[in-house]
Amino acid sequence: MIRGKVGSLSRFRCFGSRTLTSIADQSVAFEEFRTNETEPSRQSLLHEGKFYEIHPSVRKQLFTHGGLPKVYEKQMKTFAETTLMVRKPALEIMDYIKRTNFSKPIIRYVLYGKEGVGKSMTMAHLLHFGMENDFIIVHVPWVANWMKRPRELVTLNDPEGFFDMPLDAAAWLIHFKTQNLPLLSRPELIVSKEYAWSQRESTPKGASLLELVEHGINRMKFATGTIEALLAELKVLSSAGKCKTMVAIDGFNAFLVEKTTLQGLHKVRIPPQKITIVKPFMDIVNCDWQNGVCIISLDKLAIPRGITDSELPLNLLGRAGFELLDPFVPVRVDDYTEKEYYSCIEYYLNRRWIQNRKDGFDEELKFLSAKNPFKLMQLCSSL
Repeated sequence: MIRGKVGSLSRFRCFGSRTLTSIADQSVAFEEFRTNETEPSRQSLLHEGKFYEIHPSVRKQLFTHGGLPKVYEKQMKTFAETTLMVRKPALEIMDYIKRTNFSKPIIRYVLYGKEGVGKSMTMAHLLHFGMENDFIIVHVPWVANWMKRPRELVTLNDPEGFFDMPLDAAAWLIHFKTQNLPLLSRPELIVSKEYAWSQRESTPKGASLLELVEHGINRMKFATGTIEALLAELKVLSSAGKCKTMVAIDGFNAFLVEKTTLQGLHKVRIPPQKITIVKPFMDIVNCDWQNGVCIISLDKLAIPRGITDSELPLNLLGRAGFELLDPFVPVRVDDYTEKEYYSCIEYYLNRRWIQNRKDGFDEELKFLSAKNPFKLMQLCSSL
């Protein structure tokens, strides 16, 4: 890149046909690490390794209630903009979705990789793609929040010993409504049957999906039941061709652990199957419906330490989880490539995230971070 107000890299770097100098001309620097193509559907390998900016209205709709890692949100607040890097795993899945025959059962895509490589950011990119292409989005930002830190855990008067999370269920319905409000008012999106919640409360057949969602938000007691009804109706509506649905669940393997860290009566640890909010999301990843797509991510951070040291799907899903999702398309997310690494360094220089620019600092950061996106972000925060 080129010399400007933010300083310069001391050396020239070459990879492929691209020569990386420091910063000497802001206009050329802009072209090197940014792209003006802000529509994911139009992005291709030509834009790989470059950052694109997400419009504030898109960020508000998609990520107000989760979807971006907390540390990344803080960084974007510092940078006064929200950007995502165009990376190959997201481009690969977007290309698959464009070629999908939606009259067939849904295809499951499984994102996996080491910690901090950007699986959640890849999913955020795909959510933007889904919103742009009018998919109804069923998004769980981080399953482990339910399995480790619920807002409330209620013991139900049930002989089988189930537990409910009404506050988390209502919060998820608000998240769903925020992401999909422009689509939920469509006249064809109506429920196929009556849902009776109590002797006095019911959602009649023919009511809109928005009415169903708002009932669960306003009557928290029935929030989990509303989620179950909503996801069942989405499967029916999608299969009938009245909408397209994108399921995106981050940290899906947290649903599959033998025991959660939550404790019930007599301090006995609760299995996920005994938590009512789990079943609807386990059901919707089944390939018994059409006109949709399912994207899930697996992460060691989503499960208690010591269960496995591997990031491979079989180890994180377990045999039962692997058979539940089989067949699926595994998509590995790796550390930055050489091109992505230097693009990120240039972006950090442009945003003044890196201010200590001694000779060879870029090579030192590469060595210390091993080109891991999260480690690089942490190291640069103190420079």
